[in-house]
Amino acid sequence: MTDRLSAPFVFEKFVKAPRELVYAAFTEAEHLSHWMRPPGMVMTQCEVDAREGGSFHYALRAEAMPLAPVMWGKWTFRELKAPERIVAVVQFSDAAGGVTRHPMAAQWPLYTLSTTTLVQESEGTRIHLEWRALNADAIEEAVFNSSHAGMTVGWSSSMQLLASYLSKIQAA
Repeated sequence: MTDRLSAPFVFEKFVKAPRELVYAAFTEAEHLSHWMRPPGMVMTQCEVDAREGGSFHYALRAEAMPLAPVMWGKWTFRELKAPERIVAVVQFSDAAGGVTRHPMAAQWPLYTLSTTTLVQESEGTRIHLEWRALNADAIEEAVFNSSHAGMTVGWSSSMQLLASYLSKIQAA
């Protein structure tokens, strides 16, 4: 079956870190747990099997609300080409890794396809993220497409956390 993809959401960020370290930050639990989250959230579980067919399964909860329910997510890696490219199917999930609907947006696509390309530049790495609804129906695709502004805000915040984290570990 051929994937049916929506128009892409595109986001770019430059970070002052070598490409190999940025790749590790996207594929290793010890790094992902420090930055892959919206501000105000904390990652309470982070399991990574960084191989094609492997996954990144995680749980997030509101930092100020320790008794709040967690929100689960999962990436299934389709392609890992160190240190330059990561392709993953992204979904909301349950604790067992099963597919679930977005907890706050019932018409969000069940699956999205994320392609992250890392380009080494003289002072660091350019992160190019392309994210598309994957095999979504017309309503899900419309919800995804109408959410690009919010996705920009979310990814901007997460990438700022990444840049700060990379700066901190390189200074150590």
